[in-house]
Amino acid sequence: MDTIHACFKEKIGEVLLPGDVFSFSFPESGDGTIKTEKIICGPGLRRNGEEVKVCKSGILRHKQPNMYWIDSQQRRYVPAKGESVIGIVTTKAGDVFKVDVGGSEQASLSYLAFEGATKRNRPNVQVGDLVYGQFTIANKDMEPELVCIDSCGRANGMGVFGADGLLFKVSLGLVRRLLAPQSEIVKDLEKIFPFELVVGMNGRVWVKAKTVQQTLIVTNLLETCENMTSQQRQTLFKKVAAGFF
Repeated sequence: MDTIHACFKEKIGEVLLPGDVFSFSFPESGDGTIKTEKIICGPGLRRNGEEVKVCKSGILRHKQPNMYWIDSQQRRYVPAKGESVIGIVTTKAGDVFKVDVGGSEQASLSYLAFEGATKRNRPNVQVGDLVYGQFTIANKDMEPELVCIDSCGRANGMGVFGADGLLFKVSLGLVRRLLAPQSEIVKDLEKIFPFELVVGMNGRVWVKAKTVQQTLIVTNLLETCENMTSQQRQTLFKKVAAGFF
């Protein structure tokens, strides 16, 4: 593991470009067999034997114990199985809704993929509604499929939402920062005033505060703080809080 980490450690926090390669060899154990070590390659990295290739430009990040990924400002979304996204219902086609998820093609959403839905008890979904769902199928050879229930058949926060509020788009890098456990950005924003926040892995963010003015302030702050350091962000938030109250 030390051999692998040594290759990455000196590059953590630096900007990498597509085509960069990390090469490492595994040490042999006492009986002559080669010991392989587990390493998790996140977005932007692709492993091939004893090499890890960079396939996306951005900053190399690390999470203990053995996860590495490229933090980029990418906006184009590629659907992935298991990811939760915000979609916009575009059409009704028989028993299936077509949903725009920001990918290269629309996803399908069955009317039975809602909590408590049956052939008689159909969900009230209209064209233009926002839905929060999860991909069950997402690969290059098949149409993506969404569901609004978990493995136990419960909604668990998914389904139609978005009465009032504001929907906007941010980079996928900022989305990962907002969805991180104990996100500093969300914590700092909550100190200004309360709000509701829904974040999709496809780069869409929905915000609703007590008033339209507060909703617009939260939206502008989220879009502005994307390229700020922690100190710059906290200074900005304090100025906004002081001026608002």
